[in-house]
Amino acid sequence: MENSQLNSITLRKELSWLSQVIKTRFDLHFRKETKHTGIYEILPPDISSDNSIYANFIKHYDFNFIERLAIILTLAPHVEPQVLDVFYTKNVNYQRGFTEFGGIKGESFGGFLPTGETLAFVAAGKNLQIRFSIVKLFDADSIFSNHNILRLNSVKGNEPFLSGNIEIYNDFVELFTLGKASKPSFSSKFPAKLITTKLDWSDFIIDDNIMESMNDILLWMRHKDTIMDEWNMKKIIKPGYRTLFHGPPGTGKTFAASLIGKYAKKDVYKVDLSMVVSKWVGETEKNLARVFDMAENKDWILFFDEADALFGKRTKTQSSQERYANQEVAYLLQRTEDYPGTVVLASNLKTNMDDAFARRFQSIIFFPIPKPKQRIKMWENYFSKFLKLDENIDLKKIAEEYEITGGGIVNVLKYCAIQSAERNTNIVSPEALKEGIRKELLKEGKMI
Repeated sequence: MENSQLNSITLRKELSWLSQVIKTRFDLHFRKETKHTGIYEILPPDISSDNSIYANFIKHYDFNFIERLAIILTLAPHVEPQVLDVFYTKNVNYQRGFTEFGGIKGESFGGFLPTGETLAFVAAGKNLQIRFSIVKLFDADSIFSNHNILRLNSVKGNEPFLSGNIEIYNDFVELFTLGKASKPSFSSKFPAKLITTKLDWSDFIIDDNIMESMNDILLWMRHKDTIMDEWNMKKIIKPGYRTLFHGPPGTGKTFAASLIGKYAKKDVYKVDLSMVVSKWVGETEKNLARVFDMAENKDWILFFDEADALFGKRTKTQSSQERYANQEVAYLLQRTEDYPGTVVLASNLKTNMDDAFARRFQSIIFFPIPKPKQRIKMWENYFSKFLKLDENIDLKKIAEEYEITGGGIVNVLKYCAIQSAERNTNIVSPEALKEGIRKELLKEGKMI
């Protein structure tokens, strides 16, 4: 049986339990006749022999009654929204809904969306001690927060804490319904793209010092659980790993991040800073929060290209705009330091980076323009794999004569491929190669 089918059977039982609990709470609240003296007499379904993803999730975390109730209550609008329609019961005395039921209405969704108040009403009724324990469910160090399962959205001003709506992270919605979580799509709500590469380390032609530093990152990923958990060094060492790649454009910084992800078997997400940085006060922090919140506990590698655009040096707070910019840098510094995965910041100029960041990097790796002996390997490697060179082309001479980065050589390769295809041949002519080099150098303000 497929995961989605197994989940549907389990969730049917779980939703039936939720319905019974809600009905009993309503009966008790409105002093109707009921066979139960409290909702805790209604035991949740036995899942000890259930092997669905949802059941294994509940068993893995060993959730208690209230925690399990919170999960299925928050999942209900995504699976069977009509289960919560009872909360639309009208208070005839005031011609409005009951305050104690909480809940909000979505922008597009026509059903009832539970808030912290809704959970407090169902789980606690008028019991203040249980109500206060509900608040603790959403503390920063709670199991829901630490593992990004549920969150209680913030409220405006001094409105009651529990009036925020409860959300279940989309990964879990997909996992409990479809049986697997999809990769997040690039959007304004998630301004990051998954980057991959089909190339290998053999295609990454760099000097030994860079490779050694790259290997340090991979070694951390391989042994971090031993270091942090088995050796209990998390009391001293900050979580995660932070590294700065700096050097001219086209020297392999993005390629390096992709290779690290490929060989560590981890997703690499490149954050689009143009969508993160906002002219509106406070919006930059919100955009950054979306990325970090979704990435938490997934062990993704977060890659910030041209990071000095956001993480640059802080200025003296002479204007309100500068103060807000400094707050954004401080916020990012804190989120980066707390992130349990790997963060790679890439910059063309290290001197543009704030010193506060530099002190917190575990490694700083310089990607220089390749030397002639490296460039000849790149020319030979890239062209010999895909195109044949005219016998009059001397790659060694070209490598020595033209200072071009690996990214620039790839651009020349693409230009030559287009020209060769137009000529209906896979042989690169000297003229096409020279013109491709000329165009590439021209972009850098250089001339042949």
